Amino acid sequence: MPLWWELALRVGGVLVAFLTLPLIVGQVEHKVMAHMQGRLGPMYAGGFHGWAQLIADGVKFVQKEDITPREADRSVFRLAPVVALLPYLLVLLVIPLGPGDLVAQPLDIGLFFVLAVVGVGVVAVLMSAWASANKYALLGGLRGAAQLLGYELPLVLAAASVAMAAGTLSLPGIVEAWQPWWLLWQAPAMMVFFVAGVAEIRRPPFDMPVADSELVFGYMTEYTGLRFAFFLLAEYVGIVVIAALTTVLFLGGWQGPFADAQLGWLWTLVKVFAVSFMIIWLRVSYPRLREDQLQRLCWLVLVPVALAQLVLTAAVRVAL
Repeated sequence: MPLWWELALRVGGVLVAFLTLPLIVGQVEHKVMAHMQGRLGPMYAGGFHGWAQLIADGVKFVQKEDITPREADRSVFRLAPVVALLPYLLVLLVIPLGPGDLVAQPLDIGLFFVLAVVGVGVVAVLMSAWASANKYALLGGLRGAAQLLGYELPLVLAAASVAMAAGTLSLPGIVEAWQPWWLLWQAPAMMVFFVAGVAEIRRPPFDMPVADSELVFGYMTEYTGLRFAFFLLAEYVGIVVIAALTTVLFLGGWQGPFADAQLGWLWTLVKVFAVSFMIIWLRVSYPRLREDQLQRLCWLVLVPVALAQLVLTAAVRVAL
């Protein structure tokens, strides 16, 4: 097979996953929340089990008028939703779905690449906040910047712990080095990574930057139509990315109870959707944290636990 054709197939596969997996997660969220909270719309709209609710939401966004505020910085305002989406697309290129060639672009420094690219999300938040020329958007953007920059530290420290344990920065290499007993050994790092990841994508209960009861809708206040839909799509792609990274780093990726390389991709997807379900469950179960509670959790709980886990991992590696 020619190299260019193989590259096109890999990129096309990532684009298909980029466009379909977030929609599936969004549909699952509608159903999970409907069951947990007794919501009627997502359960019955459009026929069997409310299957058409997501389609109705998409049609609604397409029909809405695309408005740019008169005082906004138009170029930055229109570019911000693209900047919010692009990092997650790049991250999906290096996340392995299974052993062998089931990754679009294997990198020896894949983990470093992922952490660097995910950090770009704060730029989109600041762009949308400043360019909107709206005080609620600006307040939401400042909250978002403080949250993203703060939770980036425990996220990186937790990822560094499992990379040190595996002895590599390659994501497929980490999965191959993973052992079942890591579920206990690296459990604190996994919990820190998961919580920090949820905060990085600004999902409840870490949604202070878009607190609708205080800031209208934060840095997304002035966005309408498809641009607003892009921000929502970025949120759901973020769920998939954080779930996939948690799976690859801490849950063994494609490794399952049965050593069948042909089913590796299936184990990965099962674990990704299980972690995504946990993220949705958090939204339904816990109230929004106040800003001081959110920062206290980061600096007084997650960072010390991540540092302690990093020291423990270093000690075990030296001992072994």
